Amino acid sequence: MSFETIGVIGVGAWGTALAINAKLAGRKVVLWGFESEVVDAINNTQTNPKYLPDVDVSGIRATTDMAEISNCDAIMAVTPAQFMRGSLEELSKTAKDGVSVMLCSKGFETKSLKMMTDVLEESIPGSTASVLSGPSFAKDVALGLPTAVTLASAEQEEGERWMSAIGRPEFRPYLSTDLMGAEAGGAVKNVLAIACGIVEGKGLGKSAHAALISRGFAELTRLGVAMGGNAETLKGLCGLGDLVLTCSSTQSRNMSFGYALGQGQTVAEVLGSRTAVTEGVATAPAIAQLAKNLNVEMPICETVAEIVAERITLSQGIEALLKRPFKAEV
Repeated sequence: MSFETIGVIGVGAWGTALAINAKLAGRKVVLWGFESEVVDAINNTQTNPKYLPDVDVSGIRATTDMAEISNCDAIMAVTPAQFMRGSLEELSKTAKDGVSVMLCSKGFETKSLKMMTDVLEESIPGSTASVLSGPSFAKDVALGLPTAVTLASAEQEEGERWMSAIGRPEFRPYLSTDLMGAEAGGAVKNVLAIACGIVEGKGLGKSAHAALISRGFAELTRLGVAMGGNAETLKGLCGLGDLVLTCSSTQSRNMSFGYALGQGQTVAEVLGSRTAVTEGVATAPAIAQLAKNLNVEMPICETVAEIVAERITLSQGIEALLKRPFKAEV
């Protein structure tokens, strides 16, 4: 049986877009957020002017009461990775036993270096985890433009329930059992998008951009496999597909962040002008440390981590990458 009622945690652009898609798929949706002004706007004006302006959200009820979310058949957790534990711990106070939770945020928890599935297991023991990942801009999904994603669940029956609940002709989930592969691809691509943004911002050319995506994909695959993911999974939507999208458009918060750095702005200046989270900034140092722990070579991600920490300049980072020893392509 499909899930009939879905609670969505997070009133940002992505949470709102997924709520809209679930509604269009025929589900009854409740959207939770801690920002009362956003919740009120959704309920009173049927819009989310702060995070997803000019998109109709009629038919979706928003709330600041997590207990209302707990009454739903299943939960989509869409808060940014660094806030995921707090929202899941709040949900745990009223969650049903064995609650089905789909994790829709991409990144590592920076302090623990844990994936969102680990955070869920620790926050709500006994819950059933799934992961949604893949090339999907929030506005595209909200407007009903064609999108394909990876839907990963350790249990095929659970994955099929989610697929039935949120799948539409315009929103096509492809089923996988590789939770780790789906999570790793989604997290690493954000950091690589910052690097691609820097290349574009500094005018280094499309050849450099293409090389960076290709060599970045090699880094993404090495780390994902070292963490227990499947290389074939990473060649799909949640790895290569998501990487290509995020690294190819300044509609991506991470690429636009890198572009602004390439244009001469500082990290503080760019982040200070934003309301939404740029996940790759927090994820970069976590990936650099995890790569070190697992003895995985990731020079692009490590360079981005040094740049966002402002330990090196853009010019120093670019020079260091270009002066690396010549080697076989692996």
